[in-house]
Amino acid sequence: MTRHRPPSNHSRQSGVSLLEVLIAVVVLSFGLLGLAGLQLTSLRNNQSALERSNAVMLTYTIVEAMHADRAATRNNDFNIAMGAAAPGGGTFAGQSLATWLVELQNALGPAASGSVACAAVAAATDSTNCTITVQWDDSRGLGGNAAQTIVTEVRL
Repeated sequence: MTRHRPPSNHSRQSGVSLLEVLIAVVVLSFGLLGLAGLQLTSLRNNQSALERSNAVMLTYTIVEAMHADRAATRNNDFNIAMGAAAPGGGTFAGQSLATWLVELQNALGPAASGSVACAAVAAATDSTNCTITVQWDDSRGLGGNAAQTIVTEVRL
């Protein structure tokens, strides 16, 4: 006597595991898209931080040049307005400013510019207050906030 087996439930579940895999792939895809967006934001913020670091470093570059020639600093030879062309001439101050402006544009982009404004504190102290300003376009890093400015004040 042979026994007949009742039909198994196996045939009714023949597409369930495939559907589970499809749902898992969709959920994983959304997670990976989120990670890609996070990576993009991180890269933008890192670029912005690098540009700010470069701006600070370049500010101290011109400060060191002004330290090297304090007489020219007291005579306002290092003064330059924002957006002004590099000064000509063969003086140390003129060459330092021209090099500084080129370095600003190389490090921060073609829209970068800087200014230096020095004023004597008092004749008796023989010191000078200087304000160095660096501006550049950071619209890629800050999502539309293009104008970045760093202002450094020093007493020489």
